[in-house]
Amino acid sequence: MTIDADWDKPAWKHVPALELTHFMGERPEHFPRTQARLVYDDEAVYVIFRVEDRYVRAVAQKHHDAVCRDSCVEFFFTPGTDTAAGYFNMEMNCGGTTYFDFQVVPRKNPIPIAPADLDRVRIAHVLPKIVEPEIAGPTTWTVEYRIPFDILPRYYPGAKRPAPGVTWRANFYKCGDDTSHPHWLTWSYVDRPKPDFHVPSSFGTLRFE
Repeated sequence: MTIDADWDKPAWKHVPALELTHFMGERPEHFPRTQARLVYDDEAVYVIFRVEDRYVRAVAQKHHDAVCRDSCVEFFFTPGTDTAAGYFNMEMNCGGTTYFDFQVVPRKNPIPIAPADLDRVRIAHVLPKIVEPEIAGPTTWTVEYRIPFDILPRYYPGAKRPAPGVTWRANFYKCGDDTSHPHWLTWSYVDRPKPDFHVPSSFGTLRFE
């Protein structure tokens, strides 16, 4: 698949979209419609997000900066069913800057994905790398990326390769901590009084076909 951040290209046309309908904390004034799609082939997993947004901002300069403070979408996943064995969190702001690591215990001793591995993740985005000042008006943006599967077992040795009948646990998120209208949206419901995406026990289920 060509990685070009085109939500409407033929490769995605027949892939059902997941929609982020839940939120953490109080219901936000700004609730951007956020959709995600995921597919796989023999070599990689492909993810695309589409966000109908406002108050869009991106100031992170480099990979592994705090992209969650920008207008950001996130894919947290365990490549299998045992979330206690660890999970990956792939965070990407609207400008394609990425934070990607592996954690066993949430927020404790995260293992950043090595630069050589991160360089193999193909990324596309429609907005500039830096969006500052904030875009207040309606703005639809997409990001798309390809994660080679052979990266995953280096951090999670029990990683299950996607195939018909294989199950992963995962959640999809949208946030914007330091935008003028912060929000914390989720695909699978997370029952916490304050926003916290690092709750693998609340991951939903992805069953590959």
